Amino acid sequence: MKVLVTGASGLLGRAVAAELLSAGHEVRCFQRRPSGVAGASDSLGSVADPDAVARAVSGQDAVVHLAAKVSLAGDPADFDRVNVGGTRNLLDAARTAGIARFVYVSSPSVAHAGTSIVGDDALPADPLRARGDYARTKAEAELLALAADSDSFRVVAVRPHLVWGPGDTQLVERVVERARQGRLPLLDNGAALIDTIYIDNAASAIAAALARVDSVHGNSYVLTNGEPRPVAELLAGICAAAGVESPRWRVPASVARTAGSLIEAVWRVKPGVDEPPMTRFLAEQLSTAHWFDQRRTRADLEWTPAVSLDEGFRRLAAHYGAERGAAGV
Repeated sequence: MKVLVTGASGLLGRAVAAELLSAGHEVRCFQRRPSGVAGASDSLGSVADPDAVARAVSGQDAVVHLAAKVSLAGDPADFDRVNVGGTRNLLDAARTAGIARFVYVSSPSVAHAGTSIVGDDALPADPLRARGDYARTKAEAELLALAADSDSFRVVAVRPHLVWGPGDTQLVERVVERARQGRLPLLDNGAALIDTIYIDNAASAIAAALARVDSVHGNSYVLTNGEPRPVAELLAGICAAAGVESPRWRVPASVARTAGSLIEAVWRVKPGVDEPPMTRFLAEQLSTAHWFDQRRTRADLEWTPAVSLDEGFRRLAAHYGAERGAAGV
């Protein structure tokens, strides 16, 4: 099968492209810069450009759509243009090109309203209650994608939760850098249970969704390792792998949420050069439980994660050890 993978310059996109190649598919990657995926071809451009999207989907049998603007802050119009407009462009172009299979890679944040999620399945995407522009626009895009589902254009949405692994700059590197600088607090006592998913597992699950799309289309699935751990334990595992001290100081969650709201307000007026140090959404994520029932996901996709969290931490430690060795440290 000829498969277009969008966003393949990112960690998960590259892993998905490599997973599909290993399964024997012919892969074309579509993003703004070269993907670097050996064995895949590149079609460069933005999902916000309808002409570039039309060129990218030409001749393909399926689309796996990962490209998105991922940030805790930024101009709302940019999130709308890329996450909603880009998804609409891909859906329109794919249907025009006669493509029959479409996997939309969403986020569990589309159904997170700031309170704990304890053993739920994939709750409905809700843009009105979503926290922040990323979650809002991902929710709108998921609804767009599923609304396009039909017997001739089969769409499935998957929501990998907190993907991490070697080379991850979205979660792991930010945790490590903030811990190294002493700027990584535990909210309350760090006891909230949180699900995550190791990068290899996320890629294999997305490939499984594509393989099973004919029978599971029209549905949304949350993807996790199925091993919820306390926030403090997860952060400690990442920090230990990188050889930095785990967070020791604690901040009440209520204080962090208030501070996050204030920082967001300042960031809108005078954005910093990096992500804001705290937002209300981030404070909620670090202080409320969010773990998910994986029984339907595993049964429907005929998939189980191959890499445990403990094995993932060992692989992460080996990655950082190799980096230190290469640097002569």
